[in-house]
Amino acid sequence: MKRTFQLQIEGKKPERVLDSIKHEVRKYLKRERRRVLPQDTDYWDFDCKFGLSEEASEVVHLSSIIAHIDEISKAGGAQLYVEIIAKAVKRKPRVHAEISPEIIDPTESTQDTKTTDQAVEG
Repeated sequence: MKRTFQLQIEGKKPERVLDSIKHEVRKYLKRERRRVLPQDTDYWDFDCKFGLSEEASEVVHLSSIIAHIDEISKAGGAQLYVEIIAKAVKRKPRVHAEISPEIIDPTESTQDTKTTDQAVEG
């Protein structure tokens, strides 16, 4: 979705125009998330740009798009540009931190933990 929205349309209330823009953005996201994922991918990710115009647009996070729309509206902007491009992504495996032998000593006896448990109970 690459689109420039007009915020001030003659004959329409600005609040309703703003609501329709937000609705269209959310509708597009729902439609893209429903698409079938390509093989070997896990989820849909979105590259987003937002600004007053296409030339002045900046990369933003998807979760902040609606907040940016509200900001432009409150500032009295006449138009705004939204670009949302869907891409299929495969999750990266989590990297577990290695436990150093200094932290856990396998030679440490379990007798110490039993005496601490008994001291807590008593």
